[in-house]
Amino acid sequence: MVDENYADAFQNADAVGKYQHVTYAPGSYAWRINQRQRSYLRAVVRREFADLRPTQHDFACGTGRAIRNLHGLVWQAHGYDTSPEMLAEAVRMGTDARLHVVGTAGPVPEPAVTGGPALVTMFRLLLNVDDAVRERALAFAAKTLPDAEAGVLVVENHGNRRSLRHLRARRHAGRRWFAELSHDQVVRLLHRHGFEVVARRGFSMLTPGWYERPLLRHAARTADGLACRLPGSAAWAVNVVYVARRTA
Repeated sequence: MVDENYADAFQNADAVGKYQHVTYAPGSYAWRINQRQRSYLRAVVRREFADLRPTQHDFACGTGRAIRNLHGLVWQAHGYDTSPEMLAEAVRMGTDARLHVVGTAGPVPEPAVTGGPALVTMFRLLLNVDDAVRERALAFAAKTLPDAEAGVLVVENHGNRRSLRHLRARRHAGRRWFAELSHDQVVRLLHRHGFEVVARRGFSMLTPGWYERPLLRHAARTADGLACRLPGSAAWAVNVVYVARRTA
């Protein structure tokens, strides 16, 4: 299931405020996942860019969460989004970056700067958009990372098809009320644009409902954090992050 109006959903202040202060409220399911991702992403940057800090290009940056997660580890950051309201919220949240409004269609946007090591990040984008938007996003990444030495790409799939969320939907007579992407779909998308997956990590095995039950909340958070550290857990996680590099 693709939300045909996903890009339009964040063109007003109320929707943006709900996203930032409800979906990502401290202690929420999404907030917990972001905390785990932050630690992992910072470790990736320290490992991949040990000699020279990169320029971060956060495509579909929204309120700037992925940029703030890397404050202090990048030389400079650029955020790109179709929603001026999202970018305004990023400024209000103290995001240290140069922010750019891009169109929802048309030519593939150009990176604001080129040269030097680069990190391209894409969070909460691929799942809910159509194939054309996905292809356009990866074309931007390929422009920004023209070869294997240019840097790395980090993309998120926050609806893995092999997760417990999928199994729960099957128990309800096959009804599915959310979008999903399989590992193979993500890999094929990356390959079409000359990227090879070099690492992947899962960040939530359980679904939001476990976090919302008062008697289970603490145990669920603890178990989820531990389960995501197990080898092979990314195959079954709801939320998966991929690290990729150009093959040529």
